[in-house]
Order: sequence, then structure tokens, then C-alpha cells
Amino acid sequence: MNKFFTSAVALIAVVLYSSIVVVKEGSRGIMLRFEKAMRDSDNKVVIYTPGLHFKVPFIDNLKVLNARIITLDGQADRFVTVEKKDLLVDSYVKWRISDFSRFYTATNNGDYAQASNLLRRKVNDRLRSEIGSRTIKDIVSGTRGELMAGAKKALNTGPDGAAELGIEVIDVRIKQINLPNEVSTSIYQRMRAERDAVAREHRSQGKEKATFIQADVDRKVTVILANANKTAQELRGTGDAMAAKIYSDAFAQEPEFFSFIRSLKAYENSFASGENMMILKPDSEFFRFMQAPK
Repeated sequence: MNKFFTSAVALIAVVLYSSIVVVKEGSRGIMLRFEKAMRDSDNKVVIYTPGLHFKVPFIDNLKVLNARIITLDGQADRFVTVEKKDLLVDSYVKWRISDFSRFYTATNNGDYAQASNLLRRKVNDRLRSEIGSRTIKDIVSGTRGELMAGAKKALNTGPDGAAELGIEVIDVRIKQINLPNEVSTSIYQRMRAERDAVAREHRSQGKEKATFIQADVDRKVTVILANANKTAQELRGTGDAMAAKIYSDAFAQEPEFFSFIRSLKAYENSFASGENMMILKPDSEFFRFMQAPK
């Protein structure tokens, strides 16, 4: 009897334990009976809020859905701007479930992988529409904030938006914008060609200025040298004239001494090499001062 009572109590405890389910904070629950969601009188899926709930043991099963904000971060995708230029845009989305009943039915019984795929397609469609109406300059440095805000608004309020999945988009952010490799190579080559053209222009202008400066300096040097030579010639001529006048004045006072000095200078010039041969008469006027003084 005691054994039967103990078994009965244990069975009742197990049944009671199996009848209690707890939905934690930050989650919502959907009760499945024979793998089908329980619905209310309006044929809507019944949502269990955080707290303690009861179920039919071994028949009902609680599926828990995350009510917190979830981040959807995928790979970069290719988009086309209004200029028909390709861009690789890497973005992420913050979202949460706003309608758990609709989310459950629209995502194959609350399949998060399917929900992420469907939401990523909608996000890409909105980003494609926003990027397709802007230039690269606007996207990179101009209206990026407006682009993200426009995509978020379209996802939440536009037709075929995230609301069809029972999802509310909290934020859409662009992490990185790159150019495809083939476009980057073309742009870099064009930038290099432009910089080379600018460099050649600067070098040409520099050479032109250098030639002008060199010519101006050469002209100034020529003028300075010409003026210097002119001044030197004038000073030399003035000096020679003064020297000649001094010699003339000096020798005019002693003509004989002047004749003697001039003869000595002539002797020095004539006999300097030691190889000159002169044929003169002994009584020549040239050797007048070598003869016995009269």
C-alpha cells in the first residue's frame, strides 16, 4: 500500500512538473499541440508572455521566441548608383519581432534562418532603391544618413516591408563601402594618369621659370661685366693718361735724362734674350750712351 501511494505521488509530481512551463524575460512562447500552434477564438496564434504557464503534459510543447533586438549581419553585396557605377556595400540590420503570431506563420513556424534570409532580401531591395537614386559622392560623404533612414522607413512602413514577417526594423547601418576590384583598378589608373599630367605640367612650368630666371641672371651678369669692363677701361685710360702726363712733365724738365732712361730701356729690351744680333755702325746713335761721355 505504501509503495502504491509513493508511486502515485511520484506520478502526480511528474505530471504537475510537466504541466508547468516558464517563459523567461525577453522571450515569448507559442504553445504547440500535436505540433500545431494553439489559436484563440479569432484564429490567431496564442502568445505566452513572460511568466509561469500551464500546459497539457506530453501533448503540448512550448516554442520560445526571442523578443530581444537581433542583429542581422551578412556579406557585402553589389549595388548600382545613379551613375551606373558598381559599389560593394556592407551593412547590418537591428530588428526584433513585433508580431509573434505573424512571425511564426510567415517564417515556417518561427525559423530564424528563414526569417534572416527573407529580411536580408527586403533590406537589399530597399538599399538598392536608395543607392540607385544617389551618386557615389552622396553615398560616401553626403547623404548616407538619409539613405539609411530612408531604407529603415521603407522597411517598416512601405509595401512588401518587414511588417509582413511580423518584424520591426530598429536600425539599418552601412558599415563599409568599397569599389569592386576592376573599378578600383580603373579609378587608380585614371588618378595616376591625372597626377602624372599635373606633375608634367608643374615640371614644364618650373623649367620655363628656370629658363626665364637663368636668362635674366645671364643678362644681368653680362650687363654687370660690361659696365665693369667699361669702368675698368675708363679708369685704365685715365691712369695711363695721368701716368703719361706725369712722365711728360717729369722728363720735360730734364730732356737729356729722359733720353738716357729711354735708351737704357731699349738696351734692356734688345739684350733680354741674349740671342739677338744687331748690325750697327760703331758711331750709331743707338749706342750713344755706351760710348765715352763727351
